[in-house]
Amino acid sequence: MSERIYITGIGMISAIGNNVQESFLSLSQLKTGIGKINHLTTRYKDDFLAGEVKLSNTDLMDLVKDNSPDLNRNSYLAMLAAKEAVINSGIDTKDGLRTGVISSTTVAGMGKTELYYKELFEKNDHLNVLDTHDCGDSTERIADFIGNVDYVTTISTACSSAANAIMLGCRMIKNGLLDRAIVGGVDALSKFTLNGFNTLMILDKEWCKPFDENRKGLNLGEGGAYLVIEGETALNKRNGKPLAEIIGYANANDAYHQTASSPEGYGATLAIKQALDMSNLNPSEIDYINMHGTGTPNNDLSESIASKTIFGEKVPKFSSTKAFTGHTLAAAASIEAVISVLTLQNQLLFPNLNFTTPIKETGLIPETQLLHVPINTVLSNSFGFGGNCSSLIFKKI
Repeated sequence: MSERIYITGIGMISAIGNNVQESFLSLSQLKTGIGKINHLTTRYKDDFLAGEVKLSNTDLMDLVKDNSPDLNRNSYLAMLAAKEAVINSGIDTKDGLRTGVISSTTVAGMGKTELYYKELFEKNDHLNVLDTHDCGDSTERIADFIGNVDYVTTISTACSSAANAIMLGCRMIKNGLLDRAIVGGVDALSKFTLNGFNTLMILDKEWCKPFDENRKGLNLGEGGAYLVIEGETALNKRNGKPLAEIIGYANANDAYHQTASSPEGYGATLAIKQALDMSNLNPSEIDYINMHGTGTPNNDLSESIASKTIFGEKVPKFSSTKAFTGHTLAAAASIEAVISVLTLQNQLLFPNLNFTTPIKETGLIPETQLLHVPINTVLSNSFGFGGNCSSLIFKKI
């Protein structure tokens, strides 16, 4: 019999809060975290809005209680969110059960490296930032911070990264390689990503408008979110309490373009269909979809078409929560997984902010009000550059 996978702990830091409780309050009070850029030093500071964590690096360092010069903003965010998830779950990593850390990031240590880039070549100075530049560094920091970890790895598949980290954790538990895993993702804002997305001309200078006919682009965000996932055997052994169950997941790729999704939504359709097949659910049994919904013309249309392909004229209630947090890149799927758990726990559907006009090609209308409705299942989509499409399905306990 296949091992069932449960979420037993959640942790999150983003523009809408420094922990899960603060995040839930912002979501339930319809308070966006997107605004003017304060902490990132860039010449675009006044040109674009972003979902910036409200704490400075010094504030984060004080919370982590580690003033090592090697640490960067990415590591601080990862360590704080992962620690909250572990505390929330009540696990003890010294209890002999096999624990993995599977994290994801795209920015890695770029935010710090770019500050000293010139000095690295002109003065041979600040060479220590190279030790923390790579994607795996923040994952290693989480493992060291938590302690007694048996397996550590890092995934970087653009904006689907954290979804794939969650999937890998599930697969390793189901195949008897781990008893539990701390899974998720982190990305801090950097000039590198801001300039890159600006070059692609998919940044909105105003608040993003997911699934709106007049959408112009996304607002970048930053943050980290982690989940503790456990197999049923391990959960029962320690008499733990589950928050939600992961019943379906899949990854697909439409290989259409380096950055754009296929207009027909082929990759998204495959991911959603395969996740549904794994969950043994009919499309009609999905109660809510937390859409990827970046607010870019290509992504929202592609995802809308994929949704209609799968669900026909009966697309479930849906919204994008990126108008709250901004698009947090590698952290997006884990932040939205935490939001999905909050949705199931509180039977609350968080709305799609800033929407006024349906996309003319599909006519789909997201939920625009906070709703108290029965929600038993949530489908959460995350689609990355290169056509990397991932879908997760969560079920209420």
